[in-house]
Amino acid sequence: MIPPTETFADFLSIVRRLRLDCPWDREQTHASIAPLLVEEAYEVKESVEAGNDEELKKELGDILLHAVMHSVIAEERGAFNFDHVVQTISRKLVHRHPHVFGDVEVRNAEQVRENWEQLKMKEGRRSLFENMPKALPALQRADRVQEKASKVGFDWEEPEDVWGKVKEEMEELRTETANGGTQQRIEEEFGDLLFALVNYGRFIGVAPEEALHRTTNKFIRRFQHIEARLLEQGKTFNDVDLAEMDEYWNEAKINSEK
Repeated sequence: MIPPTETFADFLSIVRRLRLDCPWDREQTHASIAPLLVEEAYEVKESVEAGNDEELKKELGDILLHAVMHSVIAEERGAFNFDHVVQTISRKLVHRHPHVFGDVEVRNAEQVRENWEQLKMKEGRRSLFENMPKALPALQRADRVQEKASKVGFDWEEPEDVWGKVKEEMEELRTETANGGTQQRIEEEFGDLLFALVNYGRFIGVAPEEALHRTTNKFIRRFQHIEARLLEQGKTFNDVDLAEMDEYWNEAKINSEK
């Protein structure tokens, strides 16, 4: 029998039935489906970037499925249910927005972010970075760490000061590699340089994860132009030298600027 599919209650019933009657769904645990949630989050991001509302609708549904599936698994363990999830996030939103649900006044979005961090510390957190996921992409994590530190006044004052730090780290990396430093020291200096660049990006309004993502996509498009040109001529990479590949690369650059 086909179940109703119109309301959230219908949806919750469907997930509960899957846990009972589907061998695959029945076997799942919090740990087994957690990595899939990360994948779904990236698919939401891609649909937003593409401006595709139909795909966004579908991907948001997949995110909701994961939230409900985790809740149903927890419900089976007697830990909590979806109502508890909704209650918890609702209370947190009210508490973290005293300028909306209380009498606190704010001037702008920046002050809202500052208040948000202060409220989290008052909730008993011992560190600004408590509960920050270690599995975040490295550039994004560095950006979030620096942003959080800036909210309590630990920050550079001017972009030029940050750029000076970038140049300092660049020179330290160059010196370490030129002097035959250990791989560990070279990696450390390389990390310091990336961290400084992320900080500079924050000052000039550039999201480092997005910037690198777009640059990587640009590289792929241009390299695929090289592959297409070789295919047209019945050649492989073994048949051409770097100069010829550079020629096709420059064609791709010109075409992208038209």
